[in-house]
Amino acid sequence: MKYDVIVVGGGHAGIEASLASARMGKKTLLVTMLVEQIGAASCNPAIGGLAKGHLVRELDALGGEMGLCTDSAGIQFRILNASKGAAVQGSRAQIDMDRYRTYMRKVCHNTENLEIYQDEVSSLLTKDENGLEVCGVKTKLGEEFESKKVILTTGTFMKGLIHIGTSTYDAGRAWELPSSTLSTQLKEFGLNVGRLKTGTPARIDAKSINFSKMEEHGGDEKPTPFSFRTDKSTFNPKQHPCYITYTNLGTHGKISSNFHRAPLFTGQIKGSGPRYCPSIEDKVNRFSERDRHQLFLEPQTAMATEYYINGLSTSMPIDVQKEMIHSIAGLENAKIVRYGYAIEYDYVDPTELKHTLETKKVKNLYHAGQINATTGYEEAASQGLMAGINASLAIDNKEPLILRRDEAYIGVLIDDLVTKGTAEPYRMFTSRAEYRLLLREEGADIRLSEYGHKIGLINDETIQKVQYKEKCIKEAIDFMKEEWFTSKKENLELLEKLGQDKIKDRVLLLDIVGRNGVTTENFDELCPQFKELDNYIKEQIIIEAKYYRYVEKQQKQIEKMKKMIQLKIPESFDYKEIPGLSNEAIEKLEKFRPPTLFNAGEISGITPAAVDVIHLYINLQNKTAKTATA
Repeated sequence: MKYDVIVVGGGHAGIEASLASARMGKKTLLVTMLVEQIGAASCNPAIGGLAKGHLVRELDALGGEMGLCTDSAGIQFRILNASKGAAVQGSRAQIDMDRYRTYMRKVCHNTENLEIYQDEVSSLLTKDENGLEVCGVKTKLGEEFESKKVILTTGTFMKGLIHIGTSTYDAGRAWELPSSTLSTQLKEFGLNVGRLKTGTPARIDAKSINFSKMEEHGGDEKPTPFSFRTDKSTFNPKQHPCYITYTNLGTHGKISSNFHRAPLFTGQIKGSGPRYCPSIEDKVNRFSERDRHQLFLEPQTAMATEYYINGLSTSMPIDVQKEMIHSIAGLENAKIVRYGYAIEYDYVDPTELKHTLETKKVKNLYHAGQINATTGYEEAASQGLMAGINASLAIDNKEPLILRRDEAYIGVLIDDLVTKGTAEPYRMFTSRAEYRLLLREEGADIRLSEYGHKIGLINDETIQKVQYKEKCIKEAIDFMKEEWFTSKKENLELLEKLGQDKIKDRVLLLDIVGRNGVTTENFDELCPQFKELDNYIKEQIIIEAKYYRYVEKQQKQIEKMKKMIQLKIPESFDYKEIPGLSNEAIEKLEKFRPPTLFNAGEISGITPAAVDVIHLYINLQNKTAKTATA
């Protein structure tokens, strides 16, 4: 009954945390309410999207499972923003929810060092020898399991309360029991526990949908897998269409005339909801000038017997749900299989965490997923992976893996949460990443796989493929940086043939290849010496060429940032002793305890002048310490 790591919760965060820990050689126990629901997609049947796709690619590059599972369970694959630059494109896949869950449950059951136990964790076991620390869990059935680390990935289960009109019932997900006592104990530990809300739409019987009134929306002709470890040459999944329809003024009228019955407006719901994924009643209220809102009907499985109405999340009473759904083109005779609902749940303020995702006030306790006020499978899985990795590294007394903001969207996600916090469910966007030109999806393996290999989550064969890809790209870029493309006759004719503007003077080949309109086909004519490379690598070379000049500028900014990142702030550093810091600054710095000078600067309200003063005093403190030991 003794483990290295115990993970509480079998959702996306819990899966990645458990697998990372077990694969790093730690005896791991996954405790979950229902074993059958490991890997359940509680809301939409899709993985990825803008910025979310970046997270999945990064998770995959580090050795996570979500990308591989998505490739196995995917039933439609699309690159969003395909007409825009690679930095803001995002991979998205519709998934067969049943196949996804089955895949993840099978992987968990068959992973060495990982055991699964079905029960509710009612409390955490603690000791208070050198400060409060967690040492295991106790379940509702009275079982006690000891461990060195505990990772909470509770999703929406802590004191979960479901709302459908005036009806409410306790649940962590529809008809599943909530966790009723855990968040009370977290409050007793002194952690700041709050309340959030999210929701989901109704599901419709496919036989009752008139698809002829809707616009069919298919996948990409050449689907791109999520995982760098999936064989692209054989990847050709059967793709299933989604369908687009719209709400209308009649729909909006049925909703607005029942605002007085909406839990969101009556005060029945207290928690803050996701700003960027509002319920339909919230959209109708906030955007009353709009005549319609777009809806996507997405198949929940490859059998396509049931459809999810993306964009119609609601907690309205069931009679209103029926009326508004039947007012939509193609859904006039729709049979509702499951009604939409809102769910409120407890979360812990993520500023209570270190960058490792360990809580500051309680040793050996880590949080990942919606307990940290995030929304989305991808955000949860990314945190779960990092919590599992860092808990395992801590057991071995090794340095933690903390990704910088210029290295990964995962780094941006965690840094935003632990330094800035959030008052509403946090969702990742490309706009949150100031170095997004460096954080493109296609380069996640080059950026992060070395980390995954070092900690044992990426095998030798995979890292060799990544290193080969990196070598090919570097050699091509280095060549093009030195090779001049002159205005001689044959070159001008080639540019004309390729539909490119002619040149009057010599230009570096790098800048020619970086032009819009250069493809893998005409790349061979510009750079015949790289003709034998796979098209996949050629695509990466072209993208690197397009972004090269912009990346150069960002690299200079990053070099300045790295100097600050490398300067660690001692854990015992006393901000109150620094003259010139405002009371507000001292209060925030004492609360957040930033590990580096850069993290201090990321805290809302901490000015560059304050960072300079802290920098000065750290250097003075270091010099004093050296003098004393000399």
